Amino acid sequence: MKKAICLMLISFLAALFAHAQVDLYNTGTLYISTGADTLHINGNLTNTSTAALSNNGKIYVKQNLVNDQASMSAGTGALYLNGTAAQTVSGTQIFKTYNLFTNNTTGITLNNDLSVAGTHTFSAGMINTSATPNYMIYEAGSSYTGSADDRHVIGWVKKTGNTDFIFPVGNNLYQRTIALINLTASGQFNVKYNRGITPNYTSRFDPLVIVDSSEYWTINKVIGAAAMVAMNWDNSKVPFPNIQVSSVRVANYDGSVFWRSIGGTGSGSALTTGNVTSNSVSVFNNNFTFGSVSYVLPLNIISFTAQRMTAYTRLNWTIGNEMNVVRYELQRSDDGTNFYTIAVRSAYNRNNTEMYSYDDNSILQGTVFYRLKINKTSNQVNYSHLVVVRENSSKNFYVITNPVNTSIEIHADATVNGIYSYTISNMDGQVMQSGMLDIKYAGIQSIKLNTVFAPGAYILDVKNEMHRLQKTIIKK
Repeated sequence: MKKAICLMLISFLAALFAHAQVDLYNTGTLYISTGADTLHINGNLTNTSTAALSNNGKIYVKQNLVNDQASMSAGTGALYLNGTAAQTVSGTQIFKTYNLFTNNTTGITLNNDLSVAGTHTFSAGMINTSATPNYMIYEAGSSYTGSADDRHVIGWVKKTGNTDFIFPVGNNLYQRTIALINLTASGQFNVKYNRGITPNYTSRFDPLVIVDSSEYWTINKVIGAAAMVAMNWDNSKVPFPNIQVSSVRVANYDGSVFWRSIGGTGSGSALTTGNVTSNSVSVFNNNFTFGSVSYVLPLNIISFTAQRMTAYTRLNWTIGNEMNVVRYELQRSDDGTNFYTIAVRSAYNRNNTEMYSYDDNSILQGTVFYRLKINKTSNQVNYSHLVVVRENSSKNFYVITNPVNTSIEIHADATVNGIYSYTISNMDGQVMQSGMLDIKYAGIQSIKLNTVFAPGAYILDVKNEMHRLQKTIIKK
């Protein structure tokens, strides 16, 4: 008991020197009796093979933790790893705690097993496990909270018990959890996430035709019976294959040659997020990822048509096998060379045949060209074939030549004599020039263009109470 009191005194003095490293080297009995008792260690904590550490209060460790004490009890207290420099947990024996708080933005490395019997709170920083491997262990009945992309386990997580559990694993960029649910007996499972080329992803057993090549999880069963594997995808973190969601299955590698389907049906969206849960399986000790039992065929433009109606153009397009399309841009050209977007449509992405339509109410005289610009999730852009519509100009009132240079020449016969107002606007509707036009006799009328007109497309609108001329003008 004197030994324990002496150690408590040393740790108390260590807390008084906040800027000094004071290590605690325990070779005897260290007993923290209640939740009100707190031990602050501003340096390293070493718990030797002759030590007897029992924590029912709070232990704060600013630097490294070494444990060689065998058969350690988890107690009812909490361990806080809250250093400001990188910390390690090492030793020859598992360090056990009831509650755990990890709050170190520079990270914690497990060169030894660290076991939690109560609740693990992720406050800040990653936990890296060594390749030996060592494990972040969650005992039966334990849980965790606060994990996220910037605070989770990079490496191995072990879970014991028979309750559902979501493993807080990932890499240095993202948390990519996986879950075991509906366990048929108490067991012990080890899980690790892997970001990179999936092993032998081209070797598939019927009915699988696709296996995800971008990520996979390793699940090893130490003891236990059967469980179901629940996986999720997030296309914003890791690209998901171009597959139909209803065809998604959980794929399991047999450890030597083939990936096999172990069931499930995907739900969600291949463009964003989704999930799939396998059938009950008992064979583990290998890798798991996403598979598909059907291919997605390339997008197919079944038809793209334009029909001139009264005062507008009706455009229709039909798409087959629509998948992974961000949007369609309907584009128009008044000279067959320079195109501009007149409408945008979002895609349904249901891997079905989809139909779209749009009415172009802009004026049309002469010939107008249309095309589809197809923007895909892979940043790829494709274009459809061109469709053309024509509308004859009035024989009484029309623009003579187009494109134009410095002036617009209009032919008018005697039937349209009168005083007209006119505007010339850009394609955004901004009026660039306006004025009056007095047509007193049949012949050619000229509108001289101001110097503000850059090369491009403009809308000419000439009108009075009786007559109107609208025309898209191309300025050279």
